[in-house]
Amino acid sequence: MSGPGTGGGGSVLALDGDGLDAAVRSALRTGEERPPRPGAFAMCLIFCQRALFKIRRDPQQVFDAVLFPVMVTLVFTFLFGGAIAGSTDLYLQFLLPGVVVLTVVMISMNTGVALNVAVSSGIDDRFRSMPIWRPAMLVGELLSDVVRYLMASVVAVLLGLLLGFRPHGGLLGVVAALAMVQVFAFSLAWVWTALGLVVDKPQTIMTLSGIGVFPLLFASNIFVSTHSMPGWLQAVINVNPVTRTVTAVRGLMAGDPTAWHITTAFVADAVLIAIFGPLTVYLYNRER
Repeated sequence: MSGPGTGGGGSVLALDGDGLDAAVRSALRTGEERPPRPGAFAMCLIFCQRALFKIRRDPQQVFDAVLFPVMVTLVFTFLFGGAIAGSTDLYLQFLLPGVVVLTVVMISMNTGVALNVAVSSGIDDRFRSMPIWRPAMLVGELLSDVVRYLMASVVAVLLGLLLGFRPHGGLLGVVAALAMVQVFAFSLAWVWTALGLVVDKPQTIMTLSGIGVFPLLFASNIFVSTHSMPGWLQAVINVNPVTRTVTAVRGLMAGDPTAWHITTAFVADAVLIAIFGPLTVYLYNRER
């Protein structure tokens, strides 16, 4: 019995290290240049697409985006509208822009939970081993959440139209208001991502974020006007980023936008991103 390297017609191809490397490169060469490495923005879009695929395969992830605005709009309009404004129709005109903002604030908390699960489950370690821009997963997840924010906003507006809400700003005003809400939700989500990187359990994130959201929502002008409040309380509420956004959104939907309100709303968004964006990236890049 003859084997490789022995008699009986066997032959041996003896290659040294350099020759073997050259042979492998020659076998793998296809004649085409290596495609360019995708940029940071392209990587973010890839992770955004990945997150959207997960939503398509698990539709339960969008249930809160559909059910929550319906529940809040119906409960506050018909239970409190008569007591606060004397008429459910009048209160709906005041309430609905605030409900749109309230809905995306509540949904944005899930961003920190999803990031915490990805990091604790180990899937994040696989992404870290790849030659990609590290914050791409963070930004991609946040961009995919904008789809959920937009869905919740549209559901709230459509329900409001069915109940009698009439935006005098027309379609353009509503679109501009919804765009502003998405920017605000994107900036606020950075707060929850930072929290998701310093807390061990998703349940703890929901608890802490719920505690933080409570004063943001109720110490604002979502449900009632601030004119009847004490001066010191008005000053506190006016610096609330939720108040700035709700005021700007109301103006856009009512057809009476104010440059000052729109500017201060975007300034609040920029401050949130400037503080919590770099903080989140730092926490994500540090050794775990």
